Amino acid sequence: MIGELTHFSFFRDLGAADLKIIAPLFSVRTYPTNAIIIEQGEVAACLYLLAQGEVSIRYKPYDGETITLNRIRAGGVFGWSAVLGNQVYSSSVICNQSCEVLFISGPNLRNLLQEHPQTGRIVLDRLARAVSSRWVNAHAQIKTMLNNGITNNEFTLDQEEGL
Repeated sequence: MIGELTHFSFFRDLGAADLKIIAPLFSVRTYPTNAIIIEQGEVAACLYLLAQGEVSIRYKPYDGETITLNRIRAGGVFGWSAVLGNQVYSSSVICNQSCEVLFISGPNLRNLLQEHPQTGRIVLDRLARAVSSRWVNAHAQIKTMLNNGITNNEFTLDQEEGL
């Protein structure tokens, strides 16, 4: 798993000790074209790293048609609701082509922070940088949201949806 993680720029320069700590917390799954990885409204349980392929982030307002909000390519991250403390995912994620994802459950990410605070803070900071690159000057705000979501969210193992 360490090799898979280092394909992502935010893990590439982590030390071997940190990689050995975080690698066992991630799992791998593949999806075919048109598969739904996340369904809007389902329990927000995992954060995903897209290793291969491309996905679309889609939002369906209660009173309108589905809107494609973003396309994420290999190297991207999605499923932030699981980290930010939201109970459910706010959007759906659909594979535009066959995909391979690495994922970590909210409880595993929270345990990382509790058991290995230094490594956990490095990972959180890098994840915050990855998502905040979409917004100007949002790094501090996203990092605060991530920290609050990890420390305040009440995850239970049965919310992992069998992942």
